[in-house]
Amino acid sequence: MSDQIAGPTPRMLILSGPAGAGKTTIVKKLLEAAPVSLEMSVSATTRAPRPNEVDGRDYYFLTREEFERRRAADEFIEWAEVHRSGHLYGTLKSEIQRIQQQKKWVLLEIDVEGAQNVMRLFPAALSVFLQTASMDEYERRLRDRGTETEEVILRRLRTAREELQYVASYKHRVINDDLERAVGEVRQLLASREAELNAG
Repeated sequence: MSDQIAGPTPRMLILSGPAGAGKTTIVKKLLEAAPVSLEMSVSATTRAPRPNEVDGRDYYFLTREEFERRRAADEFIEWAEVHRSGHLYGTLKSEIQRIQQQKKWVLLEIDVEGAQNVMRLFPAALSVFLQTASMDEYERRLRDRGTETEEVILRRLRTAREELQYVASYKHRVINDDLERAVGEVRQLLASREAELNAG
């Protein structure tokens, strides 16, 4: 881990949760209005861009060979194969440095496995596990998307059950059964942590 990346109390929000928990919507609302200066860390991935996705904005789209080269060069804070998809995802150290140099909070929306690695490296980071009230609600949301096959839905539900076992490793848990309340909770957590860091 490079000394350039962070001091003992980095301004970093780690947001994780199963597919269907509403992470993308909450992130959008946080970026629109947060009590701190917040910027999304753009992840790298080996999967192909979807329609309307832009390299460097939505993801850094890398070939498998480029991803492996950067991984071998220790350029990632964390990386993992997500949802048993065969695609690799990771957080580049250079991306964290870019945001920190702007004196902003880093927002990491990452899967549970990646979050465990980041939390080990940055134990003082603000970590939030986002979930719905029940597994039935996860399943309803996944099916309502209408974008995934039955096989993918069942795989994501299996992954969700596994990810829920890690909830205790996060500093905070937010139940997203009411969007505005959930967003408000995360905003309050950010404001409180910023006040603590400024006081310290």
